[in-house]
Amino acid sequence: MKNRSAHYNFSIIESFTAGVVLVGTEVKSLRQGKASFNDAFCAFDGNELFLRNLHIPEYEYGTANNHEAVRERKLLLNRQELKKMLKRTKEKGHTIVPLRIFFSESGYVKIEIALAKGKKTYDKRDGIKKRDMDRELKRSMKY
Repeated sequence: MKNRSAHYNFSIIESFTAGVVLVGTEVKSLRQGKASFNDAFCAFDGNELFLRNLHIPEYEYGTANNHEAVRERKLLLNRQELKKMLKRTKEKGHTIVPLRIFFSESGYVKIEIALAKGKKTYDKRDGIKKRDMDRELKRSMKY
């Protein structure tokens, strides 16, 4: 599952892969392909990084032990990576955004997060214009 709006709203500086601390029913819901990145972001709480506002709907076959749909989830990274990200996020305009959630080869849930800087509206317009030009060029090459 990908966060499509991340590349539109932010310019990606550097990306990292992190593990996520989840409950069993969250993993089952993710295996069904259900997750929403709307308003999801990463924030530091002390020296730990947490993923906030990621919506993973409740597992439909879950019992009373089902998880909350929106909650804080701890991200697992190396200490050096955490220090690097903490230092960069203190700079103005830098933030950490989730890009995609996937399952590793060993079956663990991983999340790709990125250190990013917010785009201005004129940067967004330039990106749209460039994408349209590339699309037109590909169409003309076919014929």
